[in-house]
Amino acid sequence: MRVPLGWLGEYVELPDGVSGEQVAADLVRVGLEEEALHGGDVRGPIVVGRVLDYIDEPQTNGKTIRWCHVDVGPYNPDGQSARGVVCGAHNFGAGDLVVVSLPGAVLPGGFEISARRTYGHVSDGMIDSAKELGIGEDSEGILRLADVGIDAPVGADAIELLGLAEETVEVNVTPDRGYALSIRGVAREYALSTGARFTDPAEIEVPAPDADGYPVRLEDDDPVRGALGCDRYVARVVRGVRADAPSPLWMQRRLEQAGMRPISLAVDVTNYVMLAVGQPLHAFDLARLQGPIVVRRALAGERLVTLDDVPRTLDRQDLLITDSPPIDSADGSDGTRVLALAGVMGGASSEVSPATTDILLEAAHFDPVTVARTARRHKLSTEASRRFERGVDDDVAAAAAELAVRLLVEYGGGRPGPVTDVDLRTPRPPIRMSADLPDRLVGRRYGRPRVVELLEAIGCAVRTDPDADSSDRAVLVVDPPSWRPDLRLGVDLVEEVARLDGYEEIPSVLPAAPAGRGLTHQQGSRRSIARALAEHGLVEVLTYPFVGAEVGDVYGLASDDPRRRALRLANPLSEEQPYLRTWILPTLVEAARRNLGRGRTDLALFEVGLVTRPEEGHGLDAVAPCPALAQRPTPDELEALDSALPRQPRRVAMLLAGHREQPGWYGPGRAADWTDAVDLAVLVGSTVGLQLAVIQDEHAPWHPGRCARLEFAGVVVGHAGELHPKVVERLGLPPRTCAAELELDLLLDASGGIRAAAPVSTFPLAKEDVALVVDASVPATAVEAALREGAGDLLESVRLFDVYTGPQVGAGRKSLAFALRLRAPDRTLTAAEANAVREAAVRAAAALVGAVQRGA
Repeated sequence: MRVPLGWLGEYVELPDGVSGEQVAADLVRVGLEEEALHGGDVRGPIVVGRVLDYIDEPQTNGKTIRWCHVDVGPYNPDGQSARGVVCGAHNFGAGDLVVVSLPGAVLPGGFEISARRTYGHVSDGMIDSAKELGIGEDSEGILRLADVGIDAPVGADAIELLGLAEETVEVNVTPDRGYALSIRGVAREYALSTGARFTDPAEIEVPAPDADGYPVRLEDDDPVRGALGCDRYVARVVRGVRADAPSPLWMQRRLEQAGMRPISLAVDVTNYVMLAVGQPLHAFDLARLQGPIVVRRALAGERLVTLDDVPRTLDRQDLLITDSPPIDSADGSDGTRVLALAGVMGGASSEVSPATTDILLEAAHFDPVTVARTARRHKLSTEASRRFERGVDDDVAAAAAELAVRLLVEYGGGRPGPVTDVDLRTPRPPIRMSADLPDRLVGRRYGRPRVVELLEAIGCAVRTDPDADSSDRAVLVVDPPSWRPDLRLGVDLVEEVARLDGYEEIPSVLPAAPAGRGLTHQQGSRRSIARALAEHGLVEVLTYPFVGAEVGDVYGLASDDPRRRALRLANPLSEEQPYLRTWILPTLVEAARRNLGRGRTDLALFEVGLVTRPEEGHGLDAVAPCPALAQRPTPDELEALDSALPRQPRRVAMLLAGHREQPGWYGPGRAADWTDAVDLAVLVGSTVGLQLAVIQDEHAPWHPGRCARLEFAGVVVGHAGELHPKVVERLGLPPRTCAAELELDLLLDASGGIRAAAPVSTFPLAKEDVALVVDASVPATAVEAALREGAGDLLESVRLFDVYTGPQVGAGRKSLAFALRLRAPDRTLTAAEANAVREAAVRAAAALVGAVQRGA
């Protein structure tokens, strides 16, 4: 919500010379978040000038400029009666009053004016358009002051005359505080924050409805919610209006400051009143109405062309404004005409046009839920729907209509007509709250007098239950004001007490951590994994878990790959990404692509997160029950809810692109390759105490020749390697991009709980190396496992340090060289003991994988 300070100052007393920054700080104090400050960056001299004469001069580039002499009074150069100015516009003539920016002036956006030579003349200033002054959209023509009803002496300060230096404060309004989507609401909040005197613009004398008012019938009743979609409808007739006349300059200026575009008098007046008091209005062309106004729900097949020229098929739950009663027909076309989607947007059939002279003004109160559903159903969010769905003051409709009528009469020459006010509202039930509830919930001692004082400050009527005692345990009966429909429960009132008393006054008390507790094994392990990856140069990211329907094709997944089976969201944030991810890599890649698009060429990213894996009976075809809200669900209902949910395992994914080691004076650097991805996958396992087996595999989307399968105890826990070149090309990633993804839950379950630390031996290490020849199809990890089994407890570590293939070992064979490190916990190993361990390991490798010692 944008709030011009001049407009705000009409409703609440502002200190002299107050800045937008200070006003924003005062509003923040009562919970309105500051978004931005606008305006206030214009500096003079910007003055009123009179065009004395001009000469049209055609140019070689096809343009025709005007060399003008402009009288700016006391700002004329010494001894001269005018300044020479070059202007490209042609909508003015001799004698016109215009706005002139003189050298040294600064226009909105930091545009500085100086005397400069152009088109063969020295232009000693600039004649301004409305857009250049920041008060309109017209950039082609000069602002003629006569067109906006201003007559001022030559040389007068145009900054003050047009309000160019006025600041506008923009605040963010939370959904529960719709009343602040108006200058009236923000002014009330400023008064609460500072104690300034507030003047309600809606407190005006309103004419009573009469029998000659335009007929209105409210025939809506929502059978689902049992609530009226419209419980009040005020209709005002204004005749003889110049609807297409331009609105006064001050009104146009305020609308633009508030972020709205001036259109015509009728439209501008309704927008102005909406911004002023928060009540959306709609103007119908009275001559185009064919019968009484009827507010009802839509019929099957009804259609409406809205003001944005979009044909819309209506839903039975849409609330409509029509000008004749519905009929019972298949398509609802004969005899029925829809005028508007109630609270959202009007229709083209009854809109105000340049030929309109008689207007019917609508000021109604619509159900927030009904308006919100209609706006979302038709993807049509408007200024009106934003206010109705957050709750509009149901007492202000008549006053808002009267304000609009007065403006139309004053500036459009209209005559007020009869008044209609159909009011079906029911009294709101009071809120009963224990007087000490704020003390108990907030943890601060307010006391009943202070609670009552703060609630009355926001407009509540507070009384004490006569049957209660006089202590702070007394029950307060609170009637919220009409402009606060969000106040429904005692906790809502507690929030108001805390807000107005000051959040900064609430003491910060840290709870004492109970003894004997800490992180679970899973929590600690996840933190350790994230820390280990970060220590190896990776950056953690957190992405949205949503993907598009094409993800399986982009990554080259087989048609029966379980990763293609994804759940679609009922109400996705974006129709381009309506599915929940089944693995992390696609969303991690999107984060990488965004960084690459911003110039990052070397990336090392990882993410730990949940994925959704629907299965038969669990999320794929199961429908979760809807337990009653009156009591806690039964164990059977909870079990049914849980069984309907899909499996959501936790996974970790890593991605490398560009350089793994940066080039510099010390060397050329090194690009990331598939071995780095495998190393990171192994690092994840070793961090939780697991030795993962690395086995060559083919698994999309990895390169078939550079892909490894990670296993533990024969169970596949993930894959790592280089991504397939076609996948890399489709995604626009750097060549040789590498990735890994592991099933983290499987690793954490296998790693168990707390393990006893292994004793550290102080005795010397014995080193033995062995080279074994095996078939080329035998994985190195299988050979390593056989060596471990044969070596026994004295083996401290085994490491593959060389692989050889060639004529010396024969076709279809390979030589694997391992470094064995042996150590005993209680003695120094003898050469004979070390040799015996080596021989036992070789025998086990021969028996288990057919290994032959090289050179034997």
